[in-house]
Amino acid sequence: MYPMMTPAQLIGLSLKTGTMLAEAQMVIGMRMLGLMGLWRVAPSENARMSSEKLAALSQSAIATSQAVLTGKPPALIAEAALKPIRRRTRSNVKRLACRGPGQP
Repeated sequence: MYPMMTPAQLIGLSLKTGTMLAEAQMVIGMRMLGLMGLWRVAPSENARMSSEKLAALSQSAIATSQAVLTGKPPALIAEAALKPIRRRTRSNVKRLACRGPGQP
């Protein structure tokens, strides 16, 4: 039987998940503005939107499988699944925010 998540683990996982979701919404917003010509995005941004999701999903699945197979508790399995996705959203926010509004 797995030990229960501690309150600190639960809060930490919730904060990481919430941050990732907020970052994802910012990325979506900046990319939509880019599609409308209101935010500077690279010409390759449309292709990148699709390809990076597949890579992040694959990395997340591998990390989750490894955590399960090594007997990690549920909180650590969830964090392992979230880590590759959060890494992508964080880097996308930084990259897109630096480009700013205006023409490409």
